[in-house]
Amino acid sequence: MNGAVSATPRRLIVGISGASGVTYGIRALDALRELGVESHLVVSRAALLTLSQETDLSADDLTGRADVVHKLADVGAAIASGSFRTMGMLIAPCSVRTMGEIATGVTSTLLTRAADVVLKERRPLVLMVRETPFHLGHLRTMTALAEMGATIAPPLPAFYAKPTSIEEMVDQSVGRALDVFGLDWSAVKRWDGLK
Repeated sequence: MNGAVSATPRRLIVGISGASGVTYGIRALDALRELGVESHLVVSRAALLTLSQETDLSADDLTGRADVVHKLADVGAAIASGSFRTMGMLIAPCSVRTMGEIATGVTSTLLTRAADVVLKERRPLVLMVRETPFHLGHLRTMTALAEMGATIAPPLPAFYAKPTSIEEMVDQSVGRALDVFGLDWSAVKRWDGLK
């Protein structure tokens, strides 16, 4: 009415870069499907190598979990434009290289271009950075990104949730990252105070 914009579509971009922890991206796609959120996936070449090393899944198994799959080199894709409205972007896992490209604004692929767009549009960008230990350059890059509006969310176990498997630890980290977008995934075990 009178040119008013309706609510943001329930649509989230998921980037998977080549850091160890491809399962975080896989579970994020599963969670979005459970939550009824349209997923737009972009995967780096290194992520496909990691997928083959860390899982028994094929590239088709991975992409089959997404609603829309974008090619890494397709800088003309919808997610490369701020006029394509989304809830934001989650990069799970996020490599140091990907983090560095985003921080400088010198993007070489659709994955980092989409993240740059999310930042310029002031939408949530969550980076599940996978590296340890961090050196000063990593920390400065994360500080720069936080100052630009990104959320740095390394996947760390929440032992208060008393996880009994790696899968539960992964789901807890993914669910907490999705909290940033206002998405409440049932796999998250919430803290409700000391007993």
